[in-house]
Amino acid sequence: MNQDERINKQRDIICGEKQKCDSPENKPLSVIASLAETYAQLYLDPDRDEIGAYKRTVLQGEIPEHRSLSCYHGSSEDKDEWIETPTGPVRVVTLMDRHDFEIAVRNMMAAKDGPKAVIPRTMGASTLTAFNWGRIRNHQMEFIKQETEKGVAEPDWDAEFKRFISVKANYIDHLIILSRGPYSNVAAEAAGQAEEEWLEISDTIRKYHELTHVICRRLYPARTDAVLDELIADAVGLYAAYGHPEPEKEKLFLGISQNTYIGGRLENYTDKPESLVGAVCEKLDLLTKAIEDNKGISPLDMPEILMNICAEG
Repeated sequence: MNQDERINKQRDIICGEKQKCDSPENKPLSVIASLAETYAQLYLDPDRDEIGAYKRTVLQGEIPEHRSLSCYHGSSEDKDEWIETPTGPVRVVTLMDRHDFEIAVRNMMAAKDGPKAVIPRTMGASTLTAFNWGRIRNHQMEFIKQETEKGVAEPDWDAEFKRFISVKANYIDHLIILSRGPYSNVAAEAAGQAEEEWLEISDTIRKYHELTHVICRRLYPARTDAVLDELIADAVGLYAAYGHPEPEKEKLFLGISQNTYIGGRLENYTDKPESLVGAVCEKLDLLTKAIEDNKGISPLDMPEILMNICAEG
């Protein structure tokens, strides 16, 4: 089977899966099913399938032979939305069931990290770069149509395919998957909030934290500092939730108390969290002042300001 036939077959399979997932009995899974139409690795089961299956699906665009969403629970409260940012729209999916969040993230990361990767409890969201084979297939259809209209008997899709994927923006997406729960696994009492209020605030922090990651990656692809990225993203998330900086809460999330590391999210980004406490606190002072100086602007405009200030400082 040549590449044209394979891509056409995969398109037919996706259409069939969409019809099944749109049926009333599958409504709790509708968000996950919609996501799987674009990212077929979500049809796999990380507790059953091997890394080879993920590599074929993600890197070669194959649709899994056995497609099922049975490893998910699904919820009618799951959300799928597009958020406009200064760097363009971003797809944000919220999965209310923690199990579904972990399975979806493991599926999306499995081609690189393997399906057995452990998702820490302090991880409540993930910003992913994902191959969009649907966009490639749609481009193939348009390319062949245009070439045929020009009178080309055998359009050279292989050459066009190589040209098309030479530009990463043509086929790579930024996708955010969020869970529902207390931010950084910090209890409402520790955050000084009522339970339901803290869940709502956590949702806002989490969403704007991840949107900040996308904005920074798009604006500054060469700048990679995991700890600084987290400090800025938390600062923006807290600003979006409260309307002002909350450096003490940010320290709480990271596991810093009275300038001492006591265990928290900071260890997710460095092997030596204790040694970074002083530098982290200094950077938080810088971010707090920057947010105070620019208070009132949109949270999604804040990441660029904070990145530039940190580069200067």
